[in-house]
Amino acid sequence: MCRSSRRLASASTTAPSPNTPPPARLLDLPRELLERAISRCDSPLDIARVSAVSHLFHSLAEQGIRLWAHERGFELPAQPEGESCAVRWLCYYALLRESNPPARAASGHYHSLFIDGEGRLSSCGSSNDPGLLGHGEGVPRLNTPTRLSSSLGEERAVSVSAAFYHSLALTADGAVWSWGRRHEGQLGHDFTQAQLLPKKIEAFAGRRVVAVSAGSYHSLAITADGSAWSWGEGSFGRLGHGNTQDQLLPKKVESLAGQRVVAVSAGAHHSLALTADGAVWSWGGGGWGRLGHGDAQRQLLPKKIAALAGWRVVAVSVGDNHSLAVTADGAVWSWGSGAYGRLGHGDAQRQLLPKKIEAFADQRVAAVSAAASHCLALTADGAAWSWGVGVSGRLGHGDAQDQLLPKKVEAFAGRRVVAASAGAGHNKRARPRRGSLHGSAGGNDERRAT
Repeated sequence: MCRSSRRLASASTTAPSPNTPPPARLLDLPRELLERAISRCDSPLDIARVSAVSHLFHSLAEQGIRLWAHERGFELPAQPEGESCAVRWLCYYALLRESNPPARAASGHYHSLFIDGEGRLSSCGSSNDPGLLGHGEGVPRLNTPTRLSSSLGEERAVSVSAAFYHSLALTADGAVWSWGRRHEGQLGHDFTQAQLLPKKIEAFAGRRVVAVSAGSYHSLAITADGSAWSWGEGSFGRLGHGNTQDQLLPKKVESLAGQRVVAVSAGAHHSLALTADGAVWSWGGGGWGRLGHGDAQRQLLPKKIAALAGWRVVAVSVGDNHSLAVTADGAVWSWGSGAYGRLGHGDAQRQLLPKKIEAFADQRVAAVSAAASHCLALTADGAAWSWGVGVSGRLGHGDAQDQLLPKKVEAFAGRRVVAASAGAGHNKRARPRRGSLHGSAGGNDERRAT
């Protein structure tokens, strides 16, 4: 028998019987099962790629992203008017919430802010700077959290950020409010006086802001279209506009146009932005290697950190002279000044490039917070870890010793920590819906900015 005949005979013997039912199609499976299966993807980006296979998967991807978010403790709002692609918008918003969860508590250098269950603001602390507490003239000190009299336009506060000289609050309608010392424009108003009570930043009228970050001398924000905005003191290029000019009013960071920014973090001399593709961008003063580009040069425009290429970063946080990032696998990376052990590598050496903190090799880190000279981390099992400067007991280990390596805060043993905030000189715990940590830069231990 010839070879072709043998192939035909073989094919005839293996042909399915006419009574054999056809194989089940993927779309014949129960819809709920498909939605659950898609929601198990590691990232909303992966779910969005499923929808690109066929328009038949589009609605499955929509629900899959919502389930992905729900399983992580947050809900996604309805698709806004003007957004033509539901999957694209849901994917972006899910990444935004993953990388930049609302902060219901924040710590500055001298004060702390809190949002209660009804969206009302309270503050406490002490400062000679007028308006830092947001209670008006003649209120320089509050020993316990005290509700602010300002109603924030009858809107609920959803997130706060506290810095050395000023504070920012984000309300449910997407407006930004600021108060404290003006310094060089970090309040975002077109006047030079201190603001004793929260005042809405009118420059954002007509735009919806989804995230804010207050640095020592400048402020950052993200609008719903994924644009980054900055204002305040422009020295060292910390605003990212290609120069060192101050900005009294919020200005879009044009060099990030074309990118969807999901998180920003403002420090004392530099800034970080995280984009939807998991890349990290840095700009400002490069002293101590805080920008992560392998040198100490300043950057007037945002520059992608090449050393993190190949990793999907899900969270960033900056201190005065160092930076932190969390990758999707739960690893923590640090770079910049290593003074007092703030980088968590067991020494005080500076790092010009991001370096993985090996002390977390057996842990999955969910969030980090960098303050001026110490850091906090929250792991997936609900434990809190701290390292860096220990003066005044800020690390929570029962002493004032510095820690060169991350150390678990044993005082929380038996409890599940869900959120915390590292301020320049103290820490706060809070309880939002998902694990997150928020920090504020603004210390005086190092001043090399370049």
